[in-house]
Amino acid sequence: MKAVRRALLLCVPALCALVSCGIPATGVVEAGGPAHGIVPTVRVYLVGGGGALVPVTRRIAGPVDVQSAVEALLSGPTDEEQVKRLTTLVPPPTPPPTVAPSSLLATEEPERADVRVDTRDGKVAIQLLSISDELTELAAAQVICTAVDARRTVDPGAKTATVTVTITNAVGRGVEGTDERCPDH
Repeated sequence: MKAVRRALLLCVPALCALVSCGIPATGVVEAGGPAHGIVPTVRVYLVGGGGALVPVTRRIAGPVDVQSAVEALLSGPTDEEQVKRLTTLVPPPTPPPTVAPSSLLATEEPERADVRVDTRDGKVAIQLLSISDELTELAAAQVICTAVDARRTVDPGAKTATVTVTITNAVGRGVEGTDERCPDH
């Protein structure tokens, strides 16, 4: 009787292990939509309380580059950023002059580019084609920090080197600077 009891005590755990190791059948498990990949983001620099530059992350539709980052900066603070009392000192782009519809051919579209960027040899040249006002020192710092951050994101080799940024507005006035005033410098 003792041997039967011992055999039963050994068989019960073995049977439980055999029964529980199977994968139970399940139906379709809903887990959300398909993956879309990584959403491209850039950092733009806004002005917070006391005139401090504050980096904020923005989603963009196109590639991550200096032009996309500066264009995101020119769009101004979002509603959420305004609630946080963040602002911009970069003047808003001036709308292009209105062209009479009769002067355009049916296939022509007015060209619209607010920003033109050229990056070479550790230097970034930015033309703000729709801003005629002169940039204040803090507004220029916003553009410079935004451009340098994007440049370093695109070119990891530029992370340790000084990046010089030249900004020229629509009337040809320019300012030059580096990332010395940027919060992450």
